[in-house]
Amino acid sequence: MFPTGHRSSFFILEAVKKRVVILGGGVAGMSAAHELAERGFQVEVFERRDIPGGKARSLPVHEPTDPLPRERGGPTQKPWLPGEHGFRFFPGFYRHVVDTMKRIPFRNGTVADNLVDTTQIQIARAGRPSVFVPARFPLAPGELQTALYFLLGLLGGGLDVAPAETAFLAAKVWQIFTSCEERRMTEYERVSWWDFIEADGQSAAYQSLFGHGITRSLVAAKARRASAKTIGDIFTQMLLYIIRPGSTADRLLNGPTNQVWIEPWLAHLRAMGVVYHTDAEVVAINVQRERLTSAIVVQGARTFEARGDYFLAALPVERMAALVTPALAAADPALAALPTLSTNVEWMNGIQLYLTQDVPLTHGHTIFLESPWALTSVSQAQFWPSFDLRSHGDGRVLGILSVDISNWTTPGLNGKTAMQCTREEIKDEVWNQLKLHVNIGGQTVLKDEHLHFWFLDPDIEDTDPATPGFETNVEPLLVNYVNTWALRPEAVTRIPNLFLASDYVRTYTDLATMEAANEAARRATNGIIAASGSEAAPCEIWKLHEPEVLIPLRAYDRQNFRRGMAWDGRFVGLAVHALGLADAASDAAAATGTHADTDPARRMAGGQAPGARLRILPQ
Repeated sequence: MFPTGHRSSFFILEAVKKRVVILGGGVAGMSAAHELAERGFQVEVFERRDIPGGKARSLPVHEPTDPLPRERGGPTQKPWLPGEHGFRFFPGFYRHVVDTMKRIPFRNGTVADNLVDTTQIQIARAGRPSVFVPARFPLAPGELQTALYFLLGLLGGGLDVAPAETAFLAAKVWQIFTSCEERRMTEYERVSWWDFIEADGQSAAYQSLFGHGITRSLVAAKARRASAKTIGDIFTQMLLYIIRPGSTADRLLNGPTNQVWIEPWLAHLRAMGVVYHTDAEVVAINVQRERLTSAIVVQGARTFEARGDYFLAALPVERMAALVTPALAAADPALAALPTLSTNVEWMNGIQLYLTQDVPLTHGHTIFLESPWALTSVSQAQFWPSFDLRSHGDGRVLGILSVDISNWTTPGLNGKTAMQCTREEIKDEVWNQLKLHVNIGGQTVLKDEHLHFWFLDPDIEDTDPATPGFETNVEPLLVNYVNTWALRPEAVTRIPNLFLASDYVRTYTDLATMEAANEAARRATNGIIAASGSEAAPCEIWKLHEPEVLIPLRAYDRQNFRRGMAWDGRFVGLAVHALGLADAASDAAAATGTHADTDPARRMAGGQAPGARLRILPQ
């Protein structure tokens, strides 16, 4: 199966003679296999695990009460329940991976049909009522009211953030919006998100919500270390897809990942001729005369060499770094930075809590703002209408609360970091942190009797089984620390037959996500197309969304940047006033007797805040 209009049949036959060996069968590896197979290349994939999909895979889970623990695929009265590395999350700005999903057949449509919109984000607070944020542009009066109450809540301190501070953050976001790409890459890449939003000079509430809340809960990053360029770009993308009419900021799958995405994908790849090996770990790469000659693969008791015309490494950064030999680094010095880059990782892993009663906290994600372990969750059952939980496991599970743990180094309520806890202690601490945030005002939302059993990502392993606690993580998450772009390689290396496809590769997405992995795979595929002389059409690659209305402002900033001038803060007022925040900030300052120079718009602009004052009036 080949896309129409790619090339003549003669050149397709020529391309078939070119064999590509893909090292790693996660989203990046499967994306590259998909693009290459569509263009007539012979493709062979080697995945070290026994389940395809990498971090995106679902895992079979049986209850501890199951009298007959079963081998995968063995006889059973009921199928296993699904477990995951963490819940799947498809923000509205994802384009590359969704485009690929649209080309994977599923029943009478495609896998992309299995994406469902969420409508709300819940910000849960310990001992206080939650705040709900719309996850899409309001389409109904009720959602519009939710959006209005959230805005008024911010202005009135509903999240304990002073109106002046909210206006200051809005001005900072506007700075990201209106800065040219060169300034973001040169200046904002070299400063942390914490310093960029000047968190040290703000309240604890500001620091919690806009500093730690944005970074820890969404991308497992630390605000004091994560690049302002990366966090700012992604945060503004999320905001754009909330306020953009007809769009959504957040999508989930309508079933377990492997059932509604990975398994149909693998079947489609194999139908196109892709050879996909599981339980096949790449342990070494051989280089001769600055070209790759083979990869050493261990599969069970067998060790062999995988050979091909081109090699595409779709391994996580820590695994690829371990394969970098002096010969490989000499052939491409950029690869010598991978061992250093591989230390820029954090832990973000999931635990599933299987409940005897479904408890849908909200129709979307819940951020537990004050949880020491930076917890986020999704109540899965409401998004899986065709997945009958009763027909899985022992039949008692009616709900799944899928929770991501993003901070493993801060002590929890029990006084221990997650790294120091046993697996059982991790479960208990997560459950207690959740209850602290939602069991408020005398209402018990999560009851102990609801918790039937649980499943913690098996990537979390005991350092020493004889000494419980002090866990290790075999699949950490790359985080874009300040000024680390220079450490990251391009998808096309200096080695003529080696290409890279993983979320650490330089991409427009610039965040360790499925989207970045897919984009990197497209870049690597385009490199192979060029290297092979193929006339197949290259893969399409998209930049992050940039509203047309901002193009003139970014062009203006580009001129200033090239002249060595700072970002022009006079445009800050446009955003602040459009949101109706500057007036509230001024009123707040007047009410507290604060000097006029503390107005954030004036402070950042270096002078008088421009534009007419807008006032929000009660209706």
